[in-house]
Amino acid sequence: MVTDTSAPKLGLFTKLFYGFGSVGYGVKDVAFRSFLLLYYNQVIGVRADLVSFAILVALCVDAISDPVVGQWSDTLRTKWGRRHPFMFLSAIPASASLLLLFFPPSGMSEMGMFWYILVVGCCVRTFITFFEIPSSALAPELTSDYDERTSIASYRYFFAYLGGVGMAFLTLLVFLAPTEEYPVGQLNPNGYETFAIVGAAIMFAAILISSLGTIHRIKYFKMPPAREKIGALKTLVQMKSTFGHKGFLAILCFGVLKYTAVGMTSALNIYFGTYLWGLNSAQLAILTIDSLVGAFLALFVAPIASRRFGKRNAALGLAVIAVIFGSTPYLLRLSGNFFENGDPLLVPAIFLFSGIFQMCGVSSAVLTHAMVGDVVEESQLATGRRSEGLFYAANTLMQKSTSGLGVFAAGMLVSFVGIVPGMDPASIDPAIPRALALAYVPALIVLYIGGAGFLFGYRIDRASHEASLAELEKRQRAAAYNADRVPDPAE
Repeated sequence: MVTDTSAPKLGLFTKLFYGFGSVGYGVKDVAFRSFLLLYYNQVIGVRADLVSFAILVALCVDAISDPVVGQWSDTLRTKWGRRHPFMFLSAIPASASLLLLFFPPSGMSEMGMFWYILVVGCCVRTFITFFEIPSSALAPELTSDYDERTSIASYRYFFAYLGGVGMAFLTLLVFLAPTEEYPVGQLNPNGYETFAIVGAAIMFAAILISSLGTIHRIKYFKMPPAREKIGALKTLVQMKSTFGHKGFLAILCFGVLKYTAVGMTSALNIYFGTYLWGLNSAQLAILTIDSLVGAFLALFVAPIASRRFGKRNAALGLAVIAVIFGSTPYLLRLSGNFFENGDPLLVPAIFLFSGIFQMCGVSSAVLTHAMVGDVVEESQLATGRRSEGLFYAANTLMQKSTSGLGVFAAGMLVSFVGIVPGMDPASIDPAIPRALALAYVPALIVLYIGGAGFLFGYRIDRASHEASLAELEKRQRAAAYNADRVPDPAE
């Protein structure tokens, strides 16, 4: 499906509705990245390596379900378009499974808990896939403009962070506030249950509002020709051909490594805040806002950087800047040159460094998201197929590596340095969180910088993108001419 060139330009409200759907994904993301490991490890009492391994296995299930849903949405033909039926139907099962994830049955063994996390976690991630991938795949259909795609991608990322950061802030400040029974609020089980109830309701509302708010654009989409009915083997061959695009593979490699670093950071932030920086839940809540500030600034930074430097160069440079600022507070603490715990300037200093880290990291992610959209047309020239769903399935899988590979890496680091269930922040050996920081910083640098290097394999710029659009338009006109031409009987 491509956009009708006579369609009205995307208005602000359409961009807002399109982006708002990612609030639900943000809620899911913060549940897996920030709270799930700590909840099951420190509150329920399951070993960190088991929890993180269950989340990693769920990512492997995603590796199968995501492209299946993407391919399915590419080939669906209904009066509601290719994407919206999936989006509407995902609302109830996605929100319900998130609710169940934080209400495990009592009395289960540690291995029983492992299987519960694995099964219910797979349900959450699969059902949100039925919304996120078709919704993401709307982007190239909504607009073919090089810069407009960056704009709508920035809205999508902003609302994803609004959902995740907003829930994290509310949870740490209100749901996990210290009580007489739980002076360390992060260890209060009731807070996590409240998080699940509120988060599930927000997820349900976000999916329905976004789906209803974008359905009016369906009439401007031109349905691509129906694909021939083929068997499973040929479908797999076509999927392999689609994913073989060199530019897309460059984005995929960068995304997997970078999002693994993002997931590791998100899962460890609450550990560092609790054990390294000695912060309470209210201070941790304040620090969650840095992500939202960064995502808001990315609304402006990403489009400006795209216009000035091109998407690839801007994404690469911003990733390098991000890792510099992200690692600096830990390097300063390890070298003895940072504010001590309890210093009134500690939280503002961490907020500043992390805010710049988030701004550059989110801007880089926005640009790579928009780059995926530009791959669609170049791939169509080579294969004759528009495969937005497939490409954005892989893009979503990159993002999910934050809560799969990233949380798995975080769980391994937590176990490696010796943080065990029920450890009291007041009595922990200071060498343990310092060891965690010492292991974290090199991992962050290697993942971010190593991933950025793959972007050199992406060669699409503004000129080549516009050339692809022109060639597709030429082919479309030729096909329309040949279809309308009446054969001469004398021929």
